[in-house]
Amino acid sequence: MTAAVPRFLDRKALDRYEREGYHFPIDVLDGRQVAAYRARLEAFESAQGRPLEGPQRNKSHLLFTWVDELMRHPVVLDAVEDLIGPDILCWNTLFWTKEPRSGTFVSWHQDANYWGLDNNELVSAWLALSPASEEAGCMRVLPGSHKGGPMPHADEYAAGNMLTRGQNIRGVDERAAVSMPLKPGQMSLHNVGLAHASTPNRTGERRIGLSMHYMPTHTRQTVGEWDSAALVRGEDRFGHFALAPRPARDLDPDAVVFHERASGAVRDILFHGAERVRPTL
Repeated sequence: MTAAVPRFLDRKALDRYEREGYHFPIDVLDGRQVAAYRARLEAFESAQGRPLEGPQRNKSHLLFTWVDELMRHPVVLDAVEDLIGPDILCWNTLFWTKEPRSGTFVSWHQDANYWGLDNNELVSAWLALSPASEEAGCMRVLPGSHKGGPMPHADEYAAGNMLTRGQNIRGVDERAAVSMPLKPGQMSLHNVGLAHASTPNRTGERRIGLSMHYMPTHTRQTVGEWDSAALVRGEDRFGHFALAPRPARDLDPDAVVFHERASGAVRDILFHGAERVRPTL
């Protein structure tokens, strides 16, 4: 489903997304704004003495007001509305930080295989809070792979893999892959069925990205008995998800309690059917 009259994306961008499953770059934040958001993240990390970890990375809009703001940014939502219509839920927000010259990476995978959601209309917005160059390990995609259905994955649990199970699509033709480098404040969009991956960060600067996963309100969760989402635009006439509260302040006690249940539900969904669970995720 797409908006009857596009608000933001032009016809070329819409056609590209439909055909290839992705579109980039889109300017969201200016230099001053992105620096301010990054500063808020790193101030929290400095105060706790370590980077975001475990459940803090997941459903982060429930913990931090500024992530809730980014999740509802009008540029982001205008672009998403053009792809899935005016009634929008955000299922999850998730930080992807690669420390300087670290070996962390993301193997080839399709999110649709693991999220338990019942349609392929979902769109992920990946927002760069630092340079996401090829050398820094930007996202790479396999154009058109969202049209071919599920590809065979193997749970490999490799050290350094940022994915829950280290799930990996073997035999991907790397020559067909397209890199999506982003400047700070830019975002990319990709379909839930698109195969994507990223290599380690070989630079001396952190590579910080925030992914925000949007879906039309008619979407259902097929795994487990309870899941949550944030209503970010329009109306939810279906009630398939518990609607997340907006935090009144960072680490709002009520939102933190909801976050514990919500992030745990996502964890259970992502590990559904897995042979083992990684304790740090």
